[in-house]
Amino acid sequence: MADPIQIRMGGYGPPTTTHSRALKFIGERLEEQFGDGVDIKYIWNIMDFGYRADEILWLTECGILTISYQSTSYLTDRVPELEFVDLPFLFADLQEARTAFDGLLGRYLDGRIEASFNYRMLGYFENGFRHISNKIRPILAPDDLKNIKIRMLPSDMHVRTFELLGAEPLRMDLTEAIEGIVDGTLDAQENPLANTVTYGVHKYHLYHTLSSHFYLSRGVYGHRESVDGWPEEFRNAVRDAVNAATIYQRGLAVAEEGASQQALVDEGCETVELTGDERAAFREVVAPLYDDARGRFGDTMFDLLKG
Repeated sequence: MADPIQIRMGGYGPPTTTHSRALKFIGERLEEQFGDGVDIKYIWNIMDFGYRADEILWLTECGILTISYQSTSYLTDRVPELEFVDLPFLFADLQEARTAFDGLLGRYLDGRIEASFNYRMLGYFENGFRHISNKIRPILAPDDLKNIKIRMLPSDMHVRTFELLGAEPLRMDLTEAIEGIVDGTLDAQENPLANTVTYGVHKYHLYHTLSSHFYLSRGVYGHRESVDGWPEEFRNAVRDAVNAATIYQRGLAVAEEGASQQALVDEGCETVELTGDERAAFREVVAPLYDDARGRFGDTMFDLLKG
């Protein structure tokens, strides 16, 4: 009897997050199909073992993890094209963003990622729209961000966005950000509400602005040699399972967004939602980034975004 196919799936959140539950969905589906022919292990949160969140990238590249997820912004240093989808206010709503990643733009980005990382792209989970939280004051206009120290993902596009908005953006890993929020050395952060609540940020930040300034996906990455070495039937089954898990995870994420808003209320936080005019003021300040992106990347991704 052949040895079972071993799959080690990992992330950087507790087993209750939508992304962890999506990994479990994949594993259970494969176990249902292949029984003893597959051996699946989960490492829910690599930070529990002393790793930084960004180290999930090399853990997958070298095959310690077989399948993982991470926000695509963490890949921008090696895949500059991913900065395109980091443009502020790029997507009007969730459906527009999902259509882009599920369609021609997503397939183009797959190719760029696989050319730079030892991965096979399996799909894109949803990290959702990001919002601003801070401990100093309500954020209703770009001037309200002046001199506020805010944590950024490792994306130059994110950093440039908040520089234009007048803040002091600081690129740092999640582990460092949580430490800075707890000890008070970091004024602000930006994240989907679910992350803000999951990591306990709302216990330290009173002010929350539903700005929806960035939409982020979390790529689902497979270790290239492992994926390429699977029998075709199994490889196709994994891709089908990831596709189904993505639909499942996105539904969970929408529900979790609502629950997270209630958690802010329960904690006594002050939450504001930008009006159309207020949002337009933010977009106007960051508009030069679109001209820069067209100059750097040409029209290709702008055209794929439409189609």
